[in-house]
Amino acid sequence: MATSCTTSKDFVYFQDRPLSEGYLNSTPEQLIYKPDDILMITVSAEDPKVVQPFNLMIVSESDDLVNVTGNARMQTYLIDYNGNIEFPVLGTLHIAGMTRIQLTEMLKNKISEHVKDPIVNIRLLNFTITVLGEVSDPGTFTIQNERISLPEALGLANDLTIYGKRKNLLLIREVDGQKKFAKIDLTSVNAVSSPLYYLQQNDVLIVEPNNARVRSANYNQNNAILISAIGTLTTIVAVFLIK
Repeated sequence: MATSCTTSKDFVYFQDRPLSEGYLNSTPEQLIYKPDDILMITVSAEDPKVVQPFNLMIVSESDDLVNVTGNARMQTYLIDYNGNIEFPVLGTLHIAGMTRIQLTEMLKNKISEHVKDPIVNIRLLNFTITVLGEVSDPGTFTIQNERISLPEALGLANDLTIYGKRKNLLLIREVDGQKKFAKIDLTSVNAVSSPLYYLQQNDVLIVEPNNARVRSANYNQNNAILISAIGTLTTIVAVFLIK
C-alpha cells in the first residue's frame, strides 16, 4: 500500500520542451507599450486651464470642471487590440510598440499645436509579473517602476526555497502575440549581464523543484497512505473484538 511513487512530472509546470523557435534571446532596452496596457497620461502647462481639454477626469456631480477638487481622479487609457487609444482632442493614436520617451515626444509635438510648451507625464499602471514554483511566497506582483530586475522579482516572492533549482529557472514572455521561453542559471554570474536580467510586463518566472523536494513529497504521500491504512485496519480489528 505504501508503494505510490511521486515524480517531477507531478510538480513541474510546463514540462514539455518548448519549440526551438520559441526561445528568448534578447530583451528590449526600454519598456515597450503593448495592447491591454493601461496608461495614465497627464498634460500640464504654465496655465492649467489651457490643458484641461487634454486631461480626462472622473469627477462627481458636485465638482467644478474648471477648478477640479481633490475628489477627481485621472481617467486611464487602455491600449486596444489594434494598439490604439482614444485621446481627447487628438483622437485615435496608434501607440503600441512605442517606448515612454517616444510616446511622450509624440504627444508633446501634437499638443504643441494647441498649447505652448506642454509637459506630458506617462505612467504604466498594470505592469505585473508572476513568480511561481519553489519560492516562499508565489504570486502576481504589481510593479511601480517601468522595469524590475530578476533578483528584485525573486525578492518580491521572498526568495527561492531550499528546494528550488537555481540552475533552471523558466521565463515565459509574450512577444508580438507569441509565447517565448528562456532558461536562466542563477548560479552563474553571467545572469547579471544577460539580456534577460530585466523583466518585462506580464513575464512569468517559474522555479522548478529539485529532486529532494520530489522525494520529500513522495515520502509524505506514502506516510499518509500508510497512516490511513493503519487506521482502517485498526477499525476493522476493533469491530471484530467487540463482536
